[in-house]
Amino acid sequence: MSSSPKNSFVDFIAAYRDHPVLFVREVLGATPLPWQEDFLRAVARGERRISVRAGHGVGKSTVCSWALIWHMVTRYPQKSVVTAPTAAQLFDALYSELKSWINKLPPILKDLFEVFSDRINLKDAPESSFISARTSSSERPEALAGVHSENVLLIVDEASAVPEQVFEAAAGSMSGHSATTILISNPTRNSGLFYKTHHELASDWFRLHVSCINIPLVSSDFVRQIEATYGRDSNAFRIRVLGEFAIADDDTLIAADLVDAAMSRDITQGDETMVYGLDVARFGTDRTALCKRRGNVVVEIKHWGGLDLMQTVGAVVNEAKTDNPEEICVDTIGLGSGVADRLREQGFNVRDVNVSESSAMNPNANKLRDELWLSVKDWLATRAVKLPKDDTLRHELVAPRYNFTSSGKVVVESKDSMKRRGMRSPDLADALCLTFASNAALVGGRGTSWVSGKSLRRSISGVV
Repeated sequence: MSSSPKNSFVDFIAAYRDHPVLFVREVLGATPLPWQEDFLRAVARGERRISVRAGHGVGKSTVCSWALIWHMVTRYPQKSVVTAPTAAQLFDALYSELKSWINKLPPILKDLFEVFSDRINLKDAPESSFISARTSSSERPEALAGVHSENVLLIVDEASAVPEQVFEAAAGSMSGHSATTILISNPTRNSGLFYKTHHELASDWFRLHVSCINIPLVSSDFVRQIEATYGRDSNAFRIRVLGEFAIADDDTLIAADLVDAAMSRDITQGDETMVYGLDVARFGTDRTALCKRRGNVVVEIKHWGGLDLMQTVGAVVNEAKTDNPEEICVDTIGLGSGVADRLREQGFNVRDVNVSESSAMNPNANKLRDELWLSVKDWLATRAVKLPKDDTLRHELVAPRYNFTSSGKVVVESKDSMKRRGMRSPDLADALCLTFASNAALVGGRGTSWVSGKSLRRSISGVV
């Protein structure tokens, strides 16, 4: 006596619910690559956060399509959302691939689905089980928000280019016990959540790295072409072939390798005097940051949140009593002016730094803030300096982008612009930059004097 259709489907679910690789082989008739098998098994065992960085053409869209179909067939109720930063990336790549694999299902399974231009429903329960395709942008950060079900699967394609606000909005959708977020992308940006998942947040994510080398889906001619056109050491080869993050984004001011080298370098402190850089928090989630630099060595960077002005003064005084800094350089835009005045009353040598003033010494910089950031870049480029190992500091130093004025002067990305990209204010990095205001004041020797609001005057023999 044969089993009823209902019992047969129950047996089918039992056979494949925890075995997506078997589902792909036996139901979809495909043969996953080893990395795709690792990916599917990670989804099946309930990894809540999965991040894949990869080169071009290694089968990212295909394996995500397999995971989505398997998830929808073997779990009920379930809600899945796929997103990408542009409609072309979403609908011409991943969603198109998904529809093509649905067409390859056995007729009895294919008939369960109802396929639309931006949504795939379970015919008998369209509100309880579906796959939704939604573009994501800073203007529409809600793409991954409000997805609640017993089983949730969120897939972000080209995750490097997705704004931080989208990921923040997705947090509520991950509140359930069976919810998985998958980020998959070419590693095109050295900042943002996708970058962090392979660096400072690596311990919280299941990560995969897939190079085009030795992947049968990728033509060897493609690899040779990229190498011949751009060079094996180029960012294009690293990103598109090796699936590695660039040494530096084309519009990033400070290259990551300069920061990494400084954080791993062993340099003993000399007898140079200590200089403080103090970036005072203005509002909200900003932090007051204090950088202590002694010559070519950043000794320590400390930060505090939620302090009022007098508490900030007290925290700095507590540090300065031990370190006896020669100078405390304070960003005096906004609340910093009150802190600077009180520290000066306490007897400390305080330099007021207005970073919105014109550049003091570097003709290539638009404002003083731009000059200080360029000073840090040049300082790191000497490869004879040391930074403390601090993931937050690393991220802040490599995050800002730069542009040019019409006259060709460098403009470093503002804090407000970074916040619009969903990034925190680079308070620690700005504190480091402020220590170079002291350095600028001594250009040309100790005869140099710098009065706030006026140009530097240099006492160099033969120079007025």
